[in-house]
Amino acid sequence: MGLSIIIVNYKSASLILDCLETLYRQPGNPGFEVLVVDNASGDDSRQRVLAGFPFVKWIEMGYNSGFARANNEGIRQSAGDTVLLLNGDTLPEAAAVEGCYRRLFSSDHIAAGVQLLNADGTSQISGNYVMKGGLNYLLPLPYLGSLIKNAGEWAKVKKPHVPEASGTMDVDWINGAFLMVKKSAIGIAGLLDEDFFLYAEEAEWCARLKNTGPLCIYGDLRVIHLQGETANQTFGSDGKGYYNLYDRKGQQIMLSNFVRIRKQFGVGWFLVQLLFYLAEIPVLFTGIFLSRLLQKTPARYSWTQFRHYCRNVGVILRKSLFILRNKPYFYKVL
Repeated sequence: MGLSIIIVNYKSASLILDCLETLYRQPGNPGFEVLVVDNASGDDSRQRVLAGFPFVKWIEMGYNSGFARANNEGIRQSAGDTVLLLNGDTLPEAAAVEGCYRRLFSSDHIAAGVQLLNADGTSQISGNYVMKGGLNYLLPLPYLGSLIKNAGEWAKVKKPHVPEASGTMDVDWINGAFLMVKKSAIGIAGLLDEDFFLYAEEAEWCARLKNTGPLCIYGDLRVIHLQGETANQTFGSDGKGYYNLYDRKGQQIMLSNFVRIRKQFGVGWFLVQLLFYLAEIPVLFTGIFLSRLLQKTPARYSWTQFRHYCRNVGVILRKSLFILRNKPYFYKVL
């Protein structure tokens, strides 16, 4: 099999061992290579992983390079005709991986994902559609986001994601936890954009990949994804998903999203989104003030969250000139 699996590691050896044990649980010798790219973990990750799986190719980055740069190095050193970007916090059965490869290889699609599942078996968003200007990035806003969501539902706007895939579904971009791509498409579209440290890079990459051919989700192939485990450890966060805008993880999410908006949708949409994020500040202040005045219990938001939200928006403002210029720059929070 001409498949190379790339896993990025940063102090997450236990998760990667669980991932590899699941991958190699079935008897036989799967015909794929596995590359683990280490982002200067500074622990015993290498010894632990290679002790259990000595055939894994271990690549040292020498610094915490994030998702895009580490995966790019794995792609450069991979031998397969197809690569799978696989999160270390997934539990992939070999049958799902092999099935995805066989279908993708024999199809006109240039990239594919599978239906990701939470640990309890419920569906996780695996495929997404592009919304004009990236307006779905406004949905996490504390108060304005709810208004925008309600307005979209009233207007019957198409949802920007696939809640649960059935069969083969064409999508605009695929969750980076399980993203399989033909190298022939990478040769045309290019590697992941190395301005990104973490978050939004796969969405921007898929936009370029889609110019070379269609992308899809195979809904009958399923893989458990312990969403956010590695990132939460890195940022010291306990939030799942992308709605937490109040800590360092939220700061990285916001920064990466704005970088993607500028690169994919242009200056105008970047400024529109920035205006909404700024407008949320007085709205959030008023909402918290009124909830305290009316003694609402429990309060929806806190003054601590307000301060942290303002801090994170301030970071976006300080980086805006760099983002608007669209010159090479590493947007890393850590």
